[in-house]
Amino acid sequence: MQFIDLLTQKDRIRKSLLHRLEAIIDHGQYIMGPEISELESRLAEYVGVKHCVSCSSGTDALLMPLLAKGIGRGDAVLTTPFTFIATAEVITLAGAVPVFVDVSPETFNIDPSLVERAVEEAHEHGLRPKAIIPVDIFGLPADYSRLEAVADTFGLWMLEDAAQSFGGSFRGKRAGGFGLCGATSFFPAKPLGCYGDGGAVFTDDGELDGLLRSVRVHGSGKDKYSNDRIGINGRLDTMQAAVLLEKLTIFDDELEERQRVARSYSEKLKDVLRVPSVPEGYCSAWAQYSVLADSSGERQIMMQALQAEGIPSVIYYKIPLHLQKAYASLGYREGDFPVSEELSRKIFSLPMHPYLREEEIERIATVIGTQKK
Repeated sequence: MQFIDLLTQKDRIRKSLLHRLEAIIDHGQYIMGPEISELESRLAEYVGVKHCVSCSSGTDALLMPLLAKGIGRGDAVLTTPFTFIATAEVITLAGAVPVFVDVSPETFNIDPSLVERAVEEAHEHGLRPKAIIPVDIFGLPADYSRLEAVADTFGLWMLEDAAQSFGGSFRGKRAGGFGLCGATSFFPAKPLGCYGDGGAVFTDDGELDGLLRSVRVHGSGKDKYSNDRIGINGRLDTMQAAVLLEKLTIFDDELEERQRVARSYSEKLKDVLRVPSVPEGYCSAWAQYSVLADSSGERQIMMQALQAEGIPSVIYYKIPLHLQKAYASLGYREGDFPVSEELSRKIFSLPMHPYLREEEIERIATVIGTQKK
């Protein structure tokens, strides 16, 4: 059994994808070919925003807006410690300091009620709080109604980390469309993934769109040899754009299948483990299906039992960012973010993809249920 099944998906698009790749080989525009603008147009339309800027990874999609907005030394950017390090890493790479905000025990997303304290903490350390990066963890959008209100209160602009949530939505608005801009990832394991690294930034702000396009190509001005600012080499390869264009043709169908898998898991496991909570008005893209055991010991027993049956499982995330060695200099200690720390001790993720069969879900649930008795 596979944790994520990319081979079955590949068989659905193989013929049309090969035609697209052959067209690229024929026209020879391997960097910024016509498929790039086609993809950006399709993605912007899908999310419901005016502009989409594709780029070389989800990490660069987070970094580029920070550089475009001039985030740097002396600035603080708020984010969650319960995420992959890239979310905080880009803050550091831009020269600013990440200030962490604990997450909600229900959704695992950043808790809006704790933002004010983080702003105060930034000021106490002589920092200027400038922005906030909520994370749509495991595919579930954050609470953007409350977050937008609190961000406005404290003068923060918001960068949505939609690396895991492309295809998800909150009150009818699609992930990637919140805040000043949203960033997503096309890493192969994501709900919409390419065959390498890739990412995109979404925004309705025309000025920011222009700045992002400059930052993406070494801070270019009127041409790539006129450099108006410091940027990066952040372009998306044309062939990856072709992969994404073909995957978009089956994406809505795959999202429906992810909902089916999640519903089946939750029905079979709700009396055994704590299953994910999706509040009313939200739609998760189900990048991961993550459950909570009663303890770290129980988690270990269940994961070992699954492994013995050839069923993969993964821990996202076993060490919250404030306890990572890379951020020891920030001075955080164990106990500072209790919800994130408890999640890290108890959480684990089960196979999740659109091609997971009902009998496979039943088998997974049976193995887990047996260990609970």
